[in-house]
Amino acid sequence: MSIARRGQQWGTFARIWHIFDAKWQDPYKSAEVIRHYLMGMYKPIYHPLNDCGDHVVVINSKDIALRGDEWRKRVYFHHTTYHGGATWTLAWELHHKDPTMIVEKAVYRALPKNLQRRHTMQRLHIFPEEKIPEDVLKNITNQIKQLRPVPVKLDHIPQEEVDNYPQLFKISSKLYS
Repeated sequence: MSIARRGQQWGTFARIWHIFDAKWQDPYKSAEVIRHYLMGMYKPIYHPLNDCGDHVVVINSKDIALRGDEWRKRVYFHHTTYHGGATWTLAWELHHKDPTMIVEKAVYRALPKNLQRRHTMQRLHIFPEEKIPEDVLKNITNQIKQLRPVPVKLDHIPQEEVDNYPQLFKISSKLYS
């Protein structure tokens, strides 16, 4: 086997580390994208019973965006397996307790219900902010594109760009005097 083919084969079977910025992203739509990388569905050797997935690092999970009034209406169920151990927690309460939990639950829900689900979840690394440990950061080689662009706040736009923005009409001061 030539060196080029050996390198290509190594690249196919290697576990790659990807990073995904969850800022202003819907966790349930993002979970579908993350699932493809966790399971290795983009690789030519993918098979549902083959464990060829990659690692995914999710940052800024505290800045996720749920649609509409889902912060107040979405409820998460948990049971301790003891009698009377059922609890229902609202999304905003769960996010306040642990800012990584909603993204984790969304990805867990997106994965197929089989025996590999828990092993696949071990390759998901979620951080509430942009701070990542150095040993994780040195492994990252790819970035997953965000589903929707993060809008820029008006007070973060430079004044020069605001002044040079094309105007449809000029407002004269005579109208207001």
